[in-house]
Amino acid sequence: MNQWKGKPYHSLDYELRKQFGQKIYKLSLDGGMTCPNRDGAIGRRGCIFCSEGGSGDFAVPASAGASVFSRIEEAKLQVQKKAPSAGGLRYIAYFQSYTNTYGPLEYLEALFTEALSHPDIAAVSIATRPDCLDGQVVNLLARLNRIKPVWVELGLQTIHEETAAFIRRGYPLPVFEKALDRLNAGGLTAVVHVILGLPGETPSMMYSTVRYLAHKNIQGLKLQLLHVLKGTDLAALYESSPFPVFTMEEYIDTVIRCVELLPPEVVIHRLTGDGPKSLLLAPAWSGSKRLVLNALHKRFRESGSWQGKEYTDT
Repeated sequence: MNQWKGKPYHSLDYELRKQFGQKIYKLSLDGGMTCPNRDGAIGRRGCIFCSEGGSGDFAVPASAGASVFSRIEEAKLQVQKKAPSAGGLRYIAYFQSYTNTYGPLEYLEALFTEALSHPDIAAVSIATRPDCLDGQVVNLLARLNRIKPVWVELGLQTIHEETAAFIRRGYPLPVFEKALDRLNAGGLTAVVHVILGLPGETPSMMYSTVRYLAHKNIQGLKLQLLHVLKGTDLAALYESSPFPVFTMEEYIDTVIRCVELLPPEVVIHRLTGDGPKSLLLAPAWSGSKRLVLNALHKRFRESGSWQGKEYTDT
């Protein structure tokens, strides 16, 4: 455990300080793209849990005519209001909203190249879908990765096909595996998103997803609590036929078990989340991210648990 400066898991903050020698902040940006699950290519309503912001409700929007530089500067101001010292900060340009490789290759190259050229940007992180990562796109990202680090965040959510169909993910598991193989071949950092608490999934099913990923060549993982957000189809279902959601204690126990199953080298990018409070229907306790993280760290200490405790390489 001491290898992460006393923390019980391989945190993103630890990894960034190790790589860049300082604290790095994320700037949430909108790349101006939509999603094949919204424009009719696959579907029209998106994933069942997805809000109008496409999981990028805090992102700086891609206003008409606004350059990537100007969006970065606007996002920096938001961060610097919270940061005690505005000087010498470096950032990750996080293209978060919708599917950020769902556009013409020339557009993607111009967008990400401009972001990487900003002197305060240390790396670029691109949230996307596995079915929007063809060979040309991955080759482009691999080239850009030689300028500054490029991370690719894949929304897997679950390995269970019945759940994937229910949430309208829109692709089968082999598509994820093929995309991951391409990213690995291109030398790119792969970060995978998993949602804990999807309707119908037992803790055992969630652990199966994490075990599966523990034996894949991924470099990072985001564990996200399921949020029921107003305006989503999930919210309509929850209001008409309420389904059980995690209590905070149940969620903490589940997260700790997931972390125990992961190899020590995988970077934990997220252990919970904080959707917009104005949209949050359930679970109500998740509205205080700091409270959840404090309780989680306390439970780690009390239980004597750590990342990799239950990991086996077979």
